[in-house]
Amino acid sequence: MPAVPGKELRMALLYSVLIGIAAGFLAGQLVKGSGFGLLGNLIVGVLGSFLGGFLFSLLGSSGGNMLWQLIVATVGAVVLLVVVNAVMRKK
Repeated sequence: MPAVPGKELRMALLYSVLIGIAAGFLAGQLVKGSGFGLLGNLIVGVLGSFLGGFLFSLLGSSGGNMLWQLIVATVGAVVLLVVVNAVMRKK
């Protein structure tokens, strides 16, 4: 069966979003006082997953299994939550 063009890209994007949502939930549990609520933390998790991927690529780490990707995304989401919390407190 031939591959459908773009199907792999859509699945990879969906997979990244799902990992980001899980990472956002975990980051919300780890960073107390975030004050963004469940939906806000999930959005931060999706954005943080990209940040975590970028940060770990700077360290020379890339790829890995699902658990590794969840760890990387969670670290990125925690970093993003801490930065956003620090900026929000200064206002």
